[in-house]
Amino acid sequence: MEQESEYLIEIEDLHFAYGENKVFKGVNMKISRGSVVAILGIGGSGKSTLLRLIGGQLKPNRGSIKVNGRIVHELDYQGLFDMRRNMGLMFQAGGLFSDMSVYDNIAFPMRELTDLPEQIIHDLVLMKLHAVGLRGTTKLMPAELSGGMARRVALARAIALDPMLTMYDEPFAGLDPISLNVIAQLIRRLNDALRATSIIVTYDVSESLKVVDYAYLLHDGVVQAEGPSQELLDSDAPFVVQFLHAQPTGPVAFHMKSAPYTEDLRIAE
Repeated sequence: MEQESEYLIEIEDLHFAYGENKVFKGVNMKISRGSVVAILGIGGSGKSTLLRLIGGQLKPNRGSIKVNGRIVHELDYQGLFDMRRNMGLMFQAGGLFSDMSVYDNIAFPMRELTDLPEQIIHDLVLMKLHAVGLRGTTKLMPAELSGGMARRVALARAIALDPMLTMYDEPFAGLDPISLNVIAQLIRRLNDALRATSIIVTYDVSESLKVVDYAYLLHDGVVQAEGPSQELLDSDAPFVVQFLHAQPTGPVAFHMKSAPYTEDLRIAE
């Protein structure tokens, strides 16, 4: 019998582009089973795209992504469906069904993917909502929720089926400081209790580094730095220092590449 790898996700020499825009130019990552890992980087560095590649929504131009020992882009329709049944995803914009109540949003994956009786589903929905502090919102519609509340409901739905892998795309956006800390700690506790694996894509450096086991910093199509939180915080690499400490000057320019400003002004004339 083939021995199970210690890594749930293995990314090798990943290349991907949207047309002429090269997003990844040779990314390598290994994410251990049972760990909580942060993917950090500036806007446009490909963090959300990486989640889509792991989930099989996109296919790499070159290289491979293995999830639980299987190369994602080689899976057929049924293989991809089976893999996704063991994944949970919290979408960047929440992704709640606008015409369903909070209760039905959480119950949706349970009804679609299991044969559980409605009474068990009822108890599980309340359990998931209680975990994110929103058990009293079952009858509300998404439009009646604040932005932060909607994100917490989305988190509850992502963990509805206790998946082996949960991916969180900007889980802290729109949360007040108290909720942010509670949700960060909840992600950590849930991961450990379920012996699952979690990937957190976020801009929130300080909060994410408190709860993750390992972090990758993406920039210019490659992994610029990686390591445990304290190791990264102690790094003197220019990009790491600029990003982790939010410094305005460094390798990352505020202005994207463009023609000289004076040339643009002449064109406008």
